[in-house]
Amino acid sequence: MAHSEGFETITGCKVRVMRGGAGAPLVFLHGASGAAKWLPFMEELSSRFEVIVPEHPGFGQSDTPEWLDSISDLAFFYHDFIDHLGLGPVHLMGTSLGGWVAAEMAVRSCEMLRSLTLVAPAGIHVPGVKRADMFLMSPEELTEALFHDKAMAANMPQPASEEELMVVLKNRLMTAKLGWSPRFHNPDLKKWLHRVSVPTMILWGDDDRLLPAAYGPAYRDLIPGATLEVIARCGHLPHVEQADLFTRKATAFIEGVAA
Repeated sequence: MAHSEGFETITGCKVRVMRGGAGAPLVFLHGASGAAKWLPFMEELSSRFEVIVPEHPGFGQSDTPEWLDSISDLAFFYHDFIDHLGLGPVHLMGTSLGGWVAAEMAVRSCEMLRSLTLVAPAGIHVPGVKRADMFLMSPEELTEALFHDKAMAANMPQPASEEELMVVLKNRLMTAKLGWSPRFHNPDLKKWLHRVSVPTMILWGDDDRLLPAAYGPAYRDLIPGATLEVIARCGHLPHVEQADLFTRKATAFIEGVAA
């Protein structure tokens, strides 16, 4: 199914947006590596939903606005984004850094949301559970840590041009700005996750070496009525490494909400 790419200007910030499919709107918020391409799981989801994938302010081809200092800024921005495009209520899905943004959006207001899908989200700290520090890893070490399947990690494409390398560096710099201190969590988020009032599913890979699967039960228990699905033989990117299974689980959850 064909998808489109273009730009929208919201709150004075021009952001790149990919869109495809038809049906109930599903907004996907990407992780630290960005959203450079329309991926197979997006294509599959677009057979049932209108999939909207914005590239965060400060990432990729989107502007880096002066007002962007924190994950909270992104959360408020995406409420404006949904309102600006007239999308709400939407099925909101976010992975890793994007999952953190989605959770922060939901504790502020669920008025424009129909469901929430969090995929290995950052955002909270679980005492006693050791996690990796991506800022201390080389690019090669980070890529290897993302996957359970070593062959898949070895075959991940590397930047093929100076332009692509600059995008990688831009994304990494903004990730550091947003997640440096404290490392990838907001100490206050735990206090307010009880405010999430839409059906919520949390997905985690059982071999996640960046944010261990032990974070999943902690998130589940903080969000009223949330369910947790752990995907076997999978690392930090279930939507990439186990795309077919991920898509089936996400579709069943979202369509169940709509039923």
